[in-house]
Amino acid sequence: MRGWLRKVGAGIAAMALAVPGVGPALAQDATRVSNAPQGGFTLKLNGDLVLTNVVARDVKTGELVRGLKQSDFTIYENGKQQQIDTFDFESVDMATPLNEATVSGLAAGLASNGQRAVMVAKPADLRNHRLIVMFFDLTSMQPEDLDRSVQAAQAFLKTKMQPADLVALVSLGDTLTVDQDFTADKQALINEVAVYNGTEGQGFAQGATANSNQVEDTTGYTPDESEYNDVNTDRELFALRAVAQSLSRIDEKKSLLYFSGGISRDGIENQASLRAAINAAVRANLSIYSVDTRGLQAIGPLGDASTGSLRGSGGYSGAALTSNMNANFASQEVMATLSSDTGGKAFFDSNDFAPAFAQVQKDSSAYYAIGFHSSNPARDGKYRKLTVKVKAPGVKLEYRQGYYAPADFKHSGKEDREQELTDELASDLPATDMAVYLDAMYFRLDDNRYYMPVSLLVPGSQIPFVKGGDKDKATLDIIGEVIDEVKRPIGRARETVKLNLDAALNARQKNIQYTTSFNLPPGQYDLKFVVRENQTGRMGSFEANVTLPDMKKTPLKLSSIVLAAARQPSKKPSKDIDPLVRNGQEYVPDIAHVFRQDQHMYLLYEVYSPAREKAADNAPKGTKPGIDLLSSLELIQGSTKVYQSPLVQAKAINVQGRDAVAVEMDVPLAGLKPGAYLCQLNVIDDAGGSFAFPRFAVLVREPAAAQPQAQSPGNGGVE
Repeated sequence: MRGWLRKVGAGIAAMALAVPGVGPALAQDATRVSNAPQGGFTLKLNGDLVLTNVVARDVKTGELVRGLKQSDFTIYENGKQQQIDTFDFESVDMATPLNEATVSGLAAGLASNGQRAVMVAKPADLRNHRLIVMFFDLTSMQPEDLDRSVQAAQAFLKTKMQPADLVALVSLGDTLTVDQDFTADKQALINEVAVYNGTEGQGFAQGATANSNQVEDTTGYTPDESEYNDVNTDRELFALRAVAQSLSRIDEKKSLLYFSGGISRDGIENQASLRAAINAAVRANLSIYSVDTRGLQAIGPLGDASTGSLRGSGGYSGAALTSNMNANFASQEVMATLSSDTGGKAFFDSNDFAPAFAQVQKDSSAYYAIGFHSSNPARDGKYRKLTVKVKAPGVKLEYRQGYYAPADFKHSGKEDREQELTDELASDLPATDMAVYLDAMYFRLDDNRYYMPVSLLVPGSQIPFVKGGDKDKATLDIIGEVIDEVKRPIGRARETVKLNLDAALNARQKNIQYTTSFNLPPGQYDLKFVVRENQTGRMGSFEANVTLPDMKKTPLKLSSIVLAAARQPSKKPSKDIDPLVRNGQEYVPDIAHVFRQDQHMYLLYEVYSPAREKAADNAPKGTKPGIDLLSSLELIQGSTKVYQSPLVQAKAINVQGRDAVAVEMDVPLAGLKPGAYLCQLNVIDDAGGSFAFPRFAVLVREPAAAQPQAQSPGNGGVE
């Protein structure tokens, strides 16, 4: 067990962990598992053996029903009865106490260094035990919240931990760390929990995200992808997924107590990353119990002591209170989803964390493990519904409602592969076998129409290039869809991208970027793209909610801000309207916001229908008044402003036909030190008295070793 959990420490260093509990997980050849209903218990697909955990409760009392036999159960797959091949009952009441043989390489008593020996459970000892992982997300908790969670954990370990309980400790700070492997040694656990204290927390303010915590990613990604992760990745979700993936090696049911100060996600949110964490937990038979360590909160219109004083009328109109309540709800929503979709429970707005521990013990006490070999041999990857019935009267069953069969890509035909892409696009379960990142922007074409460019990025390390002479070759299938507010598909993309890159470009260490676009009216949209590499058939998906605003009543009408490290000659016909093309040069969006010191950071954005200055009294008759638009960029590190660009002034419309001013800025990065910067763009419409100060993060790296750079063939191509 020590070796198992050590891989999680390697795990963001491989982000991995493993623990035991109820029922089987998913074997490596399984490709999908359905989302867990409330109270669900995962199934296992091991070769062609399907295992599911069943909890039997008395309908009237809700108590566990014991003593049922294999003959009492009947199991169906897609309505067809299956023969039960394996049957077992596991209960913590039958747990075998740990003995000296379970001491991990240490004699009982004191270790050679004089410290107390710690008993660590071996895999054989996990049967009939309750397996609990306590996960402390130090990046999200304020010091007082961390102290509160530590006290609750110690109280449980001292007074409520039972002989059948095996507990492990994991924390997420600068890295994901396994602080204590599964053990029944109370004192060792108490001592380790005590290490977490108010000085350990990162102290993020309400609404801050883990994306603000810049940490080198050591999960084996390419340098380009790790740069992306430094700025844009939800590290908590990656950590939870890594823990679940490592725990999948243990068949028993596992429970994870997730102590967090909330997960707030800003901007374009990759819904696939959230569902990937949920899917990994479902596969691993891991139920997540989320605990909001902020406890009971009083949300006032003026905020709290963690924020500056409120200005304006928002505190008196109700707008500020609504905003504060929405922010608090948003920080809890992800935690609630993690719990409900994995069969756990979320605990919010309470200063008493004891019910969370009690719920874990109650839900992991006893279950039946039923296994069968499916009568359907097809490896089609399709969802198969499970139904379990029991002959005993007055018994209610809780079990996983279905599973996804394994799929074999190499033996599928052209039509099957196309159908697989279409099915994945329509599936509620995201594909996460390869990393995919996305950014969507918007530019106004007229009052009721927007141009929305979409950039997809796939790290080269995710693509199995094939050598073809002096070329690296690969093929990517890309499919995407835009869904409007009433769930109608109103935009679709489908393309096969053939990569034929010079080997000197070292494509495996770069990013492959694909760009497409949509013309849409204002509104809210769901955007989903699926990418498949056609060597092994691995797929990745990205889902996001995008809002195209109605600017009619907005004082300052501003487009998305495009950041780019490169501009290239445009290959599009001049008649095509593409706001990313200026003076024959096309901006290649850098969706990672990561730059090198030897690069320039190019900015492009548009302002629509700027106010007109008052005409001078002596102006010639018929003269159209001009505009006065001012722009500048500030780079801030910590509390220090380290750079301010020269003022850019626009006195006239420069995008004809769209009543728009396109503003371009060129920021050389050679004078900046490596590190993370907060950028503030100052946009002032002096004639209209309106302004905006959007902010965004960028990361500046040291120059890479000199090497050839891949060129993008433009829209719908690669970079």
